[in-house]
Amino acid sequence: MEWRLHHLDGMSDPAVMEPKAGRINGAAGASSAPRKRATWEQTEGSPLPLGVTWIEEEQAFNFAVHAEHAESVTLLLYAPGDLLNPLLAYRFDFLRNKSGRIWHCRIPISEISAARYYGYSVSGEAVSYIHAFDPQKVLLDPYATSVFFPPGFDRKLAMREGANAGKAPLGVLTARRPMFEWHGSQSPQHESDAIVYELHVKGFTRNPNSGVDSSRAGTYAGLVEKIPYFKELGITVVELMPVFQRDPQEDDYWGYMPLNFFAPHSQYSSAGPDDQDLEFKNMVRTFHEAGIGVVLDVVYNHTCEGDHRGPIYSYKGFDSASYYMMSRDPTNPYANYSGTGNTLNFGRGHVRKMVMDSLRYWKREMHIDGFRFDLASVFSRNEVGSLNWGHAPIFAEIAADPELGKLRLIAEPWDTGAYQLGRGFPGITWLQWNGRFRDDIRRFVKGDSGVVPDLMRRLYGSDDLFPDDRLDAYHAYQSVNFVTSHDGFTLYDLVSYDEKHNLANGNNNQDGTDANYSWNCGYEGDKGAPDEVLALRRRQVKNFFCLLMLSNGIPMFRAGDEFLNTQFGNNNPYNQDNQTGWLDWSQLQANRDVFRFFKNMIAFRKRHPSLSRSRFWREDVTWYGTGEKADLSYDSHSLAFCLHGASQDDDDIYVMINAYWEELEFQIQEGMRPQEWLRIVDTALASPGDFSESGETLQGLRHPVAPRSVVVLLRSRELDDRKFRRNGV
Repeated sequence: MEWRLHHLDGMSDPAVMEPKAGRINGAAGASSAPRKRATWEQTEGSPLPLGVTWIEEEQAFNFAVHAEHAESVTLLLYAPGDLLNPLLAYRFDFLRNKSGRIWHCRIPISEISAARYYGYSVSGEAVSYIHAFDPQKVLLDPYATSVFFPPGFDRKLAMREGANAGKAPLGVLTARRPMFEWHGSQSPQHESDAIVYELHVKGFTRNPNSGVDSSRAGTYAGLVEKIPYFKELGITVVELMPVFQRDPQEDDYWGYMPLNFFAPHSQYSSAGPDDQDLEFKNMVRTFHEAGIGVVLDVVYNHTCEGDHRGPIYSYKGFDSASYYMMSRDPTNPYANYSGTGNTLNFGRGHVRKMVMDSLRYWKREMHIDGFRFDLASVFSRNEVGSLNWGHAPIFAEIAADPELGKLRLIAEPWDTGAYQLGRGFPGITWLQWNGRFRDDIRRFVKGDSGVVPDLMRRLYGSDDLFPDDRLDAYHAYQSVNFVTSHDGFTLYDLVSYDEKHNLANGNNNQDGTDANYSWNCGYEGDKGAPDEVLALRRRQVKNFFCLLMLSNGIPMFRAGDEFLNTQFGNNNPYNQDNQTGWLDWSQLQANRDVFRFFKNMIAFRKRHPSLSRSRFWREDVTWYGTGEKADLSYDSHSLAFCLHGASQDDDDIYVMINAYWEELEFQIQEGMRPQEWLRIVDTALASPGDFSESGETLQGLRHPVAPRSVVVLLRSRELDDRKFRRNGV
């Protein structure tokens, strides 16, 4: 194939290539032997797959990008030694290099020479106020699987008119690397033993006291060093807060402002600047070898480009109006259902395809076991922003996919303008973060009145939200139960602060929710807190976690809660890349008793599959109060229940819960003799009495339960076994 070289306006003497109708394998007249003609795709490129694809048999790269309203598109290829001036440029000819809305070309490796990075330049006519075409901007391929930031990267240049060459993020040509060896690792399958642990990749090991080698602290490799800790605690699923590549110059420690949906965040890598995907894969493989699943918290509802004031990195420059929902406000064209400036338009097929391709990429190439979708109600919105309460297309597309439909799909079933928890969410088979569980358990444990009926529903599996009638047929495990997550107080702060303390965030304490349902146990904060307040806080933490582990559904808790990690009352530290946002591992040694309680409660749950079921407890549970009947009155603060385990080949579990501020005596309603029962848990007792691994025999069927505490009893299914399993629960 022959190429014509041209000058590209605005660039400094790059070699600009345009295809010329020519000959392959020899000049005309050189031989009368038949010559193999180039295929159409070899000449023009293929519109699918999108992104960059290495064609091994042709020793060529295929480039394809969606830009519906663009008038011209130019591919820019850069060598590592000069990130300002493209080594080669390819100006697409719409008569040869465009199919539908996709621009594409194929370039032999012999023509690419030393090129390592790539970007695009796109021009088009501004229509009203809805396009942000700027041919001077170097644009990042939305499908780039690795992103490189030049040493001179500058976010500010992307926020104003003019060129940003040499200072813009670029895609990396990674397709010719050797295949990663997965060593036959398999995705773990966890059911009743699923314990989800939410963590921030950097914050988990960044603190110098994390015990991780300083060269790997705050990285994917740092998490690998902590796998023995996860195993000791009993974690079976880690849920990573966003790891999509984001703008490293944006004030976004949490990661909820993605730049790209295919590349892992390079700043979490301890390896070279282009090798973050290899380190990420090694992390996943090692987790799998340890029997731990990996779920990603993914943000597909918006990007870091923000509104009209935000930077032009990628989607805006390719075609604002086809990637984002548009508003009718000429002063700000971007609709905002995410609270961050823009919202992707899931009414458009190519946007849904991009998300589907991203999910498949993380499954096929990265071996991810599931996804937690941030603000998933955005998926339900039509092109004009209205909610589709029935069959939003992307849910059907995911369900029909033979790979994605089998994954653990978890929704945050709301956005800034919709709350679809339970049967209101269109993803019928998806798991959902149960915000009602969080709020009702918080209100009960802090001592609010009128909450006992709600407590029963949450412990039972929230069948009011996930009904298993013939029409709906939901499962109990679809409720992801949690008391705390990254979004809000830590568990210790939940019992230490009545008010949020977010001044450090720079928003005059106006950010973060005010609906915390927290209680400081009588004293705000830690400094100077009396001993009796500190003791009560520890008990309340154990109460929360005990109820979480005793509930039907899939439990989730946030990293550090097991050793009373604090954020000093900050319930929204999205920009705190410092000691506030990092785990303080010194607290693990200071609070070994709390860690022991968490570890033992997790082990107890795993040993008793009767607690966590595919279906609701139904006839296997009997509800009681301090006496024979459960007190559901407004002033009630107590509840008891017996969960019979015979149908699950399990023991019987009797739970007595007292959220009242005085001691209550419970009459145990099952069993003829107290010796049938072993007391396993009493959150009012100091360690190790709070969890007795061998169990303590009861002295009577009337049992006092201390103020604000939970007692758990166990009856062996082998009633004639007088040892009562003394060697373990």
